Amino acid sequence: MITADIARAVGDRHRGVGFDQLAVIESDESADAKLTFFNADGSLSAACGNATRCIARHIIDETGKTDVVLRTERGLLSCREAGNRLTSVNMGSPLLEWQDVPLAHDVDTLHLPIDGDPVATGMGNPHCTFFVKDAESVDLADRGALIEHHRLFPERTNVQFAHLIGPNHLRMRVWERGVGVTLASGSSSCATAVAAARRGLTGRTVSIDLDGGRIEVDWRDDGVWMTGPTAHVFDGVLRPQMTGTL
Repeated sequence: MITADIARAVGDRHRGVGFDQLAVIESDESADAKLTFFNADGSLSAACGNATRCIARHIIDETGKTDVVLRTERGLLSCREAGNRLTSVNMGSPLLEWQDVPLAHDVDTLHLPIDGDPVATGMGNPHCTFFVKDAESVDLADRGALIEHHRLFPERTNVQFAHLIGPNHLRMRVWERGVGVTLASGSSSCATAVAAARRGLTGRTVSIDLDGGRIEVDWRDDGVWMTGPTAHVFDGVLRPQMTGTL
């Protein structure tokens, strides 16, 4: 069984494997698999869009299915083959009310009372999105760490900085709670797409360029669909000596 201590040990980039999020795959009676997500600091996360997409691709390749359903704390997520080795995941409908994000008290989620006028969105985990002139110029490590622990977010928050680079095309950088600066975040991409559409900056279908690559997000009536590529990097064996507690 994976615990917070084991997750932290495996996530150590010097002595472990290293990761932003760890996804534990278990069998489930009514879904193709059940997923549990750990952040690098050992804390749990209800959602991880990129890991969900990668696991969906793994199951699609392994079983030959074109449609997969995965159970997460976010609920049952539908995933499907999108062609050209792309995989789509429905990350569910965004949570737009303050208590659902969640926030500490009743405020307008479209205009938070935080310097920089960010947007709050729940995607199974909380998100705080800033729209800026140039996301590249933001001191992400400094700003991200401060906002993650802002008192308005009782469960901490993921933080995004984005700017418009063309019609329905955003550039985004992300700080993830419990992790730090990351190259990409699927749930953050979904939250940023929703925030941009709510602000009238884009339509509901956008391309987002992250440090790790491009992802497509489509906010439909049935949820926020995220489509992107995946890559199988390596297989490994986790031995008891890794932590001494397995």
